[in-house]
Parts: sequence; structure tokens; C-alpha cells
Amino acid sequence: MRWFVFLAGLALATGVQAQKVEKPDVHIAVGGKSALYYLPLTLTERLGYFKDEGLTAMKISDFAGGTRSLEAVVGGSADVVSGAYEHTINMQSRKQNFQAFVLSGASPQITVAISSKLAEKYKSPKDLKGLKIGISAPGSSTNMVANYLLAQGGLKPTDVSFIGIGAGATVIAAIDQGRVDAVSQSEPAVTMLERDGKVKVIAETRTPEGTVKLFGGPMPAASLYAPVEFIKKNPNTVQALTNAMVRTLLWMENASPQQILSTVPEEYLLGNKAIYLFAYNNVKTAYSKDGYFNDMGAKTTLKALASFNPNIKPESINLAQTYTNEFVKKAHEKYGKKK
Repeated sequence: MRWFVFLAGLALATGVQAQKVEKPDVHIAVGGKSALYYLPLTLTERLGYFKDEGLTAMKISDFAGGTRSLEAVVGGSADVVSGAYEHTINMQSRKQNFQAFVLSGASPQITVAISSKLAEKYKSPKDLKGLKIGISAPGSSTNMVANYLLAQGGLKPTDVSFIGIGAGATVIAAIDQGRVDAVSQSEPAVTMLERDGKVKVIAETRTPEGTVKLFGGPMPAASLYAPVEFIKKNPNTVQALTNAMVRTLLWMENASPQQILSTVPEEYLLGNKAIYLFAYNNVKTAYSKDGYFNDMGAKTTLKALASFNPNIKPESINLAQTYTNEFVKKAHEKYGKKK
């Protein structure tokens, strides 16, 4: 009996050891963490789910936009990006292999809005010509959505002036100070501007319906992605990150708005809890419910990027290599929701 107990304990210890994360100090780069776009990441951190998975020394660094966080990983100062799935396609077109391994945003949650002072003159996307458009950072997903809208009006990215204004409070300040004529931004900033009558929404992807209306199909958004080499070298670390994020997505399905509010850092609310909750309700359906990617969404993304970026040739992109559901599937096996 003693030998049985010993061997059972040894087997358990061996199993735990096999699953030990390779990098408990994994470094995630994110572009605009206070935005609702990244809410699942913030909640996962605040709920302690990363630490529960053995990521005891994990670090999250915030940057001005998605391209800046990507640059941190490309430059080697961070390991994983919390950002838009589309960047994996962009990077493959540049012969750099990145792969997304858990989806947190089923829609981009990005809204394009024009200053109320110019709203009467706006009839269609072609009327954006010559305007100054505030985005989080050049090359970010806010930039991508704006570019796609411009293409619908027969315009090129060079027909407008893009200005990086970050996310959150700086977006509101940019409109208030007249530094931009329109914005392509995430929540809650746009909702706050809209409620104050400072802007008029002209396109939105904060709901699945709005996303399909603009892009013609589902558009995967926020995800965790990393260089393929990192994923292969650190599978247990990637699995731990995925487990934690999937656990949060499942928690969010039943969480009340008040639970969300009490978990988010006070400074993310931009001084107005009521409007933050209103903005959250606006984008609630834009979050992934399970973390899985699907082929249709990947195809929509590729089509959108190719519509305004001549460097992206659809025939040369292998979409199957830009994402994987392997880790998400295992996460659901752990938390009891299988697909």
C-alpha cells in the first residue's frame, strides 16, 4: 500500500513537473490597456488567474498602440503581444511568423466618429478626404479600421492625415482641443464623446452586427499572439496564458456589470462610472465567449487588409499558420467546457 501511495505521488509530481511553465516571468506588451478592447486581459490580471497558472512573475507593459506593442516583441524586449489578430497576417506578409493562440475579442470594438462641428457635411466615407483622423498609433487596428472605411469611399490612406493620440483620456482631449477632426478609437472614449454631443458615429464595430455591416463578415480582434518560435519553445507558458484567459472569458459570461466595474482599476473609468458601464454594455457582445478562432473570421480579416494594403497578397498568405486553437481546446478541457 505504501508503495502504491509513493508511486501515485511520484506520478502526480512528474505530471506537475511536466506542465511547469518555462517562463513564469513572461512579458506581455499591450497597446492601450485601459481601453475596453483589452478588458479580458485586465480582468485576468486583476482576478489573479495568471498567478493561478504559475505565471508568478509575469509583467504587462502598456504602449500607445498595437504597433508599438508589436515592436516591443519584434525587438526582443517583450515575449507576447496582447493585440489585434490582424497583425499575424501583416507579419507573415513580411516573412515573419507570428501566431495567435487565444481570442478575446470577437469584434474590433472600434468606432469611427466625426466631430459634431463637421457632422452636417458628412454624407459618406469620401467626405473624410483631407481630414485629420485621430488613431491610437500608426499601423494599429484603429488605423486599419479607418483605412478600410476610407477604401469604401474610394480614398487612400494618404488622402487623410493620421495622428497618433493614444487611447482613453487623450482621445477626449484631442477632440476638445481641435487637434483632430475625427477619431477611429476604442471604448470607452468614443461613447463619452458621443454622449457629450462632441462627435457623431459614422461606423462602428463594437457589435457583431456593426462589424458585419462594415466588413461583410466576422472580424476577430483582440488576442494573445507571439512569434511561432516562442510558442514552440514555451508551450506550457503559452498554455498557462491561454488557460487564464479562457477562464476569464467564461467568468465574463455570468459576471454582472457591477462585478466588472469593481474589478477594473479606478483610473480606467475616466472619472465616470456610469458612462463606463454604458460603454461596456455597448461592447459586451463583442467579446469572445470561448477564445476560439474560426476560418471565416480569418478570411474576412485577410480580405479587409488586402483591400487597402497592396503589399498583402491573399494568395501568398497561409491563414492556417496565423492562429491555432490547440491551446484553447486544452483550456476548455481543464475548465469543463469542451467543443
